[in-house]
Amino acid sequence: MSDSGDVAVARALTTWFRRHGRVLPWRVRGRSSRRDGYRTLVSELMLQQTQVSRVLAHYEAFVARFPDVRTLAHAREQSVLAAWSGLGYYRRAKHLHGAAKMIHHEHQGRVPCDVASLGRLPGVGAYTAGAVASLAFDRPEAIVDGNVSRVLQRLNGRRESAADAGAWAWAAADALVRSACAVGLSPGDLNEALMELGATVCTPRGPRCGACPVRDRCVARASGSQEDIPLPKPTSPRRRLHCASVVAVDGRGRVLIEQRGPDGLWADMWQAPTLERLDRPPTRSELAEYVLGRAADAGMLRRAGGFEHQTTHRRVRFVVYTARSVPAGDGRVLKSSRALSAIPISNAQRKVLAMAGVG
Repeated sequence: MSDSGDVAVARALTTWFRRHGRVLPWRVRGRSSRRDGYRTLVSELMLQQTQVSRVLAHYEAFVARFPDVRTLAHAREQSVLAAWSGLGYYRRAKHLHGAAKMIHHEHQGRVPCDVASLGRLPGVGAYTAGAVASLAFDRPEAIVDGNVSRVLQRLNGRRESAADAGAWAWAAADALVRSACAVGLSPGDLNEALMELGATVCTPRGPRCGACPVRDRCVARASGSQEDIPLPKPTSPRRRLHCASVVAVDGRGRVLIEQRGPDGLWADMWQAPTLERLDRPPTRSELAEYVLGRAADAGMLRRAGGFEHQTTHRRVRFVVYTARSVPAGDGRVLKSSRALSAIPISNAQRKVLAMAGVG
């Protein structure tokens, strides 16, 4: 696309976004007419690999609890993970917590505005750094995610997978941003327009080309190939994981829980005592040995049901049992049902508890 073509696309996208962009809580601008750097960082980390609808259900409660860098930096990790519960990908919460600590100690509590400093923060890659720099500080930085890449590929008729188009897409996005800046347009508005167009109009299936502000410049639309771009990426089957959980409740209604290790799936989260296997479901006797200390006590476990939970890379099959009067110890603690809401528990384990009538 020519420089003049880039300017025309940037103008059309920016005008469209200002008229039709969704009103989202992290897009609220302050007195300076810019978005807040901290809230932008929070929202961008939340939005990584997560749908907007899910972030909407958690964002405002999170920033109400941790309204600024200092509050988040001084919070306990378990409190941060608990506030993140329901969003999944809990490593992002740890990254955000670590980023807040770094910003507090190395940047006097102010989110840096340049991509080099932003890129050194935990969990912040090229996309997130460019997003925060452009959206919050109007820096002329490009961003490319799945939505942006799809829009740019269709505009230019690039019939390849998003992965294969990676380097080209970043160069095309950078050229578009610089053309926008050359005529006084906001790079932040342009980047949001690209993301918004990909999320709401130029969708993977059934794109609404009639509502697109740059439809007359779209090579894919002109050739009728918009649904064939980008090419699908190869998919790999999800790995299976078999889990058996015991929801044990004592006479005072307290629930036995344990904390997962610091690595791997659901790291550091709390759960009902759970035994995992990759090759097959754990037997009731194996579970009794793990939870009760004796395989012979398997008869104390009552099956409550089962379900399948899918993560990005795994299909996790849960079988849920109930038991009573299981003592704490060996890293396990008893918590009231009310206290469970204040500690970090994954969505999968919330389902486990609910299946046993706890929640």
